[in-house]
Amino acid sequence: MTTTPAPTILLIDDNAIQAATRQTILKRVGYFVIAVLSPQRALEQLRAGEFAADISLVITDHVMPGMNGSAFVGALRETHPNLPVLVISGLMEAEAEYADLNIVFRLKPLLPDSLLATVHSMLRGPNEGDGPEPAVV
Repeated sequence: MTTTPAPTILLIDDNAIQAATRQTILKRVGYFVIAVLSPQRALEQLRAGEFAADISLVITDHVMPGMNGSAFVGALRETHPNLPVLVISGLMEAEAEYADLNIVFRLKPLLPDSLLATVHSMLRGPNEGDGPEPAVV
């Protein structure tokens, strides 16, 4: 029997507590999650191919020091134009900064069930129908 590896999610948030909380929620249902506290470092690692697995989805915060989420996604799109991206922000008006960047935007607080439903939907994609969901542990 062939096992499909768990999708790998790149999680970017300068708040270590929020990153660890989201990482735990996602890992509990079977996703492999790599947390990075700096959007600049995440871009460097993506461009250099430093991750052991292909990234299936990026989750990023909007407000971060040095580079906000929209600047990060804009730079990401130069090398990864079709990589699914979920942006989470407490600022409703921030959504306008992502026009034409092909992202999904969710407002904080994003409850665990909503986070998981959004991630599952994004990873399933528009053409995959109702495939199996990640195992709930």
